[in-house]
Amino acid sequence: MNSFLPRPARRLTGKSLAVALLTSLSALSLAGCVTEHSTQGYLLDDEALAKVKPGMDGTAVLHVMGSPSTTSTVGNQTWYYVSEKREIMFQFMGPKVVDRHIVVIDFNKANKVEKIANYGLQDGAAFDFISRTTPTNGAEPTLLRQLLRATGQMPSSGGP
Repeated sequence: MNSFLPRPARRLTGKSLAVALLTSLSALSLAGCVTEHSTQGYLLDDEALAKVKPGMDGTAVLHVMGSPSTTSTVGNQTWYYVSEKREIMFQFMGPKVVDRHIVVIDFNKANKVEKIANYGLQDGAAFDFISRTTPTNGAEPTLLRQLLRATGQMPSSGGP
């Protein structure tokens, strides 16, 4: 008969409460320390790259290496195979690039391999594609210039 009665709630003492609190805090802090790795772009195969030789035809390079990550915008005579490995140490921090490979294959006008270059992270520098330039003075009409032109005080074409 007594087996169906609820047990009285166990009261936490100061020591057991502190242990429970420290355990949960350490578990939460360790959860943010998991390092994540990711690879983006072309997965470089050293054996395939070793097969590419100067004088090789472009279609043969496509067969061996696969499609390039990008090509040159003028003439389509340079192919780029780009791969990058990133690491995230803490979830609140941004990714850090730990490895980068860029294979550049130059072709001549006959679509034959002319030069092969393999660049790593140590060969390059990070740069920002966004140009933050300040326009030169006089490139855009100011409010005063527009008002003077509207009233006929300043010629509409030519100098300032």
